[in-house]
Amino acid sequence: MAAFILMAGSAAMSETTLKILSFEELDGWAEDDHEAARQVFLNTCIDFDEPDWQVLCGAATGIKDARNFFELLFRPVLIEDGAPGLFTGYFEPELDGARRPGGPYRYPVYKMPPEARNVTRWLTRREIETSGVMSGRGLEIAWIDDPVELFFLQIQGSGRIRLQDGSHIRVGYGGANGHPYRSIGVELVRRGIYSAHQVSAQVIKNWVRRNPTDGPELLRHNDSFVFFRTVNRVSPEKGPLGAMNRSITTMRSVAVDPKFTPLGAPVWLEKDGEIPLRRLMIAQDTGSAIKGAQRADVFFGTGEEAGRAAGRLKDEGRMIVLFPIQRAYAMLPEPVL
Repeated sequence: MAAFILMAGSAAMSETTLKILSFEELDGWAEDDHEAARQVFLNTCIDFDEPDWQVLCGAATGIKDARNFFELLFRPVLIEDGAPGLFTGYFEPELDGARRPGGPYRYPVYKMPPEARNVTRWLTRREIETSGVMSGRGLEIAWIDDPVELFFLQIQGSGRIRLQDGSHIRVGYGGANGHPYRSIGVELVRRGIYSAHQVSAQVIKNWVRRNPTDGPELLRHNDSFVFFRTVNRVSPEKGPLGAMNRSITTMRSVAVDPKFTPLGAPVWLEKDGEIPLRRLMIAQDTGSAIKGAQRADVFFGTGEEAGRAAGRLKDEGRMIVLFPIQRAYAMLPEPVL
């Protein structure tokens, strides 16, 4: 179908194009496991407030043909804002730690101090780590044996801490200091240490560990600092909590920009590269670096293997959002007379 220019009042959407597609135009649609996507959709659709989404959530319960459900009640909508599609991966780290400091466990995972909640922008990463402002206040959730892994835990925003007795502490995003995220990989490229195609999470980790003086200074280039909270209500076998405060699902949950894609909506992802994907996922999370109509972050699961796979994903492609039929057509602007 023809593309339309959205005329919504939001500045973020003012130059965005919208195109309603048919399901036949979705490459690989017929071969996907639509039932797996339906189960993930049910996990968060109960939180929808809008009546049309609520109706679809009710209809999704107890059906026998998941593909038929999506095809009958949704329409695929391609939303573009002029930027090419970019799809990356994220995961839930698993770190070794202890409830109390001692031995190698010297690096604290902090709760957010009350005064940081009351300001738009608090201390920088450097100031938090070097001023002693956090000491002696009981803000430590646990202690980690590796400051580099702790830094990447903050980038991911959630994770599990594996204790010496085999138990775990699950932590989730608890707030931030209000400073914008500054990419360590981009800084390494700017300094001429690596070229852009060489940079990955593992490359950054290795460089920081090889440089005991310059490495910590590189991490402090990123002024942003993330605080955590303990997540007790999620069982270990389930995924971490996403932005909808529900567990997310490996390779079926995706982080999106909610300015363009409603949280809880089904999204169809098409990309090639080392990890080709043609898959129906559910938009259940967000991220500070996930900005734009065609920007998405695929959840790869928990642990080191998931982290390696997620770190390899950086490809172009396209993402199509599935909207309730009436909502999809209502998004089209009125014709200009």
